Amino acid sequence: MIKKTLVTFAGLSLLAVLFFGRDAVSYATTSFGWMKDSVKSQVPVEFEIERARRMVKNLVPDIRKNMHVIAQEEVEIERLDNEIARVEKTMGQEKAEIMKLKDDLAEKKAAYRYNGRTYTVSHVKSDLANRFERYKVHDATLASLQEIQTARRTSLDAARQKLENMLAVKRQLEVDVEQLEAQYKLVEVAQTLSERNIDDSQLGRAKELISDIRTRLKVAERLANTPLVEGEIPVSACEVNTEHIVDQVTEYFGADHEATQVAEADTATVQ
Repeated sequence: MIKKTLVTFAGLSLLAVLFFGRDAVSYATTSFGWMKDSVKSQVPVEFEIERARRMVKNLVPDIRKNMHVIAQEEVEIERLDNEIARVEKTMGQEKAEIMKLKDDLAEKKAAYRYNGRTYTVSHVKSDLANRFERYKVHDATLASLQEIQTARRTSLDAARQKLENMLAVKRQLEVDVEQLEAQYKLVEVAQTLSERNIDDSQLGRAKELISDIRTRLKVAERLANTPLVEGEIPVSACEVNTEHIVDQVTEYFGADHEATQVAEADTATVQ
C-alpha cells in the first residue's frame, strides 16, 4: 500500500513537472497557500474566538510549571542560606581559636596549658596548622556556596520576572479575547439591525401599496355614488314612449320646423 502511494505521488509529481516545468513547486506552494487561506476564511469568527480562549487557557500549565520552578529555587536558596549561615558561624569560631593559638605561640613559651592539659610548642603549632588548613577549606566552601547562592538568586529573579510577564500576557490576552467577543456581538447586533431595516423597507413598500389601493377604491366609490348631470336624459337606460311621439315632436319644434320646410321648398324651386 505504501509502495503504491509512493508511486502515485511520484507520478503526480512528474506530471506537474512536465506541465509546469520549473514553476511546479511555485504552483504547488501557491495552491496550497490559497487553499489554506480559503479554508481559514470559511471558519466562523465565533469558533476562532473560542479557539483563542482555549489557547489562553492552555497557558495555565506553563504558568504552573514556572511557579513550581520558582518554589524549588526558593527552597534551594533557603537551604543555601542556612548552610552559609552555619559555615560562617563555624568559621567564626575556628578563626577565634586560630587567633588564640597564634597569639599564644607568639609568647614563645616552653609549653602551653589548655583545659587542664599541657601541650608542647610543636603540638600547638601542629594543631594550629591543621586548624588553619581546615579553615581555608571552609573558606573556599563558603565562597562556592555564596557563588551558587548568587546564581540561584539570579535564576529565581529571572523565573519570577518570566512568571510576571506570563501572567501579564495572559491577563492581556484574556482582555483581548473579551474585547473580540464584545466586538463580535456588536457586529451581530449591527447585522440584525441591518436585516430589520431591510424588513422595514419592505414593510414600508407594502404599506404604500395598500395606501394606494385604498385611495383608488375610495375614488371609485365616490364616482359610483355621484349622480348624473341634471337635465340629461339617460336614453340608453329608459324606454321610449312612442304613443304620441309625432305630436310631441311637432309641438316641440313648432314654427321652427315650418320655416325650415318653406326654406327647403324655395331652394328646390330655384334649382
